[in-house]
Amino acid sequence: MALRPVHVNIKAFDHSAVGRFWAQALGWSAYGTGSGVTTYVGPAGGLVWPDPVALGIDVVAVPEPKTATKNRVHLDLATTSAAHQAELVARLRALGATPADVGQGDVPWTVLADPEGNEFCVLEPREAYRDTGPIAAVVVDCADPRAMARFWGEALDWTPHKVTDDIATLRSAQGVGPYVEFLRTPGVKTVPDRVHLDLLPYPGDDKEAEVARLRALGATGLDLGQGDVPWTCLTDPEGHEFCVLAPS
Repeated sequence: MALRPVHVNIKAFDHSAVGRFWAQALGWSAYGTGSGVTTYVGPAGGLVWPDPVALGIDVVAVPEPKTATKNRVHLDLATTSAAHQAELVARLRALGATPADVGQGDVPWTVLADPEGNEFCVLEPREAYRDTGPIAAVVVDCADPRAMARFWGEALDWTPHKVTDDIATLRSAQGVGPYVEFLRTPGVKTVPDRVHLDLLPYPGDDKEAEVARLRALGATGLDLGQGDVPWTCLTDPEGHEFCVLAPS
């Protein structure tokens, strides 16, 4: 039994505007949903969900704007050359991104925020990300990368790669798509997560059995006032929120 990440969930005051930004940023398409309160962003060419390679972005409407607190989960975008990095940063700023200072200092990557203040990074070219697609990694701030690698390595069917005291990385066992990375970062959670992963059981697997397995691994139930919904909200052992979706 295992789960697969299927998209990154971003809460937004204006889901349509944030969805359009990310679609243009990634060269993907924004797809409306029947609910009218979410915008799904995925590879161009027609909606395929779950995508077999990419992690899409599900932008969900909420009534509250983002606070000034830095998100504990952010996206890293891949580039192929210094010229590509510079061009991408310029294009993103023209789309409405703004420079962000998260204490990064003098680094070769550029930190920006989307139109609602969600931080993300445009990386310098790195060999490890040459075949990930536009999203290089989903990066999660944490206190103990090794512990996160143990929990998420058991939770997912993804393969742990580099695991140290400072960073742990996982990627699909097929070696495609972005990485999920756990980065040792000071500080603790002070506000609800604005960005999180949504997971999906494989066809034929039982969602409730998967939720029970996650709880046995150290996950905790989470009540966000979601009411009677087909998905289950949990937190990992460090309090990062995530959802287990019901198979369609």
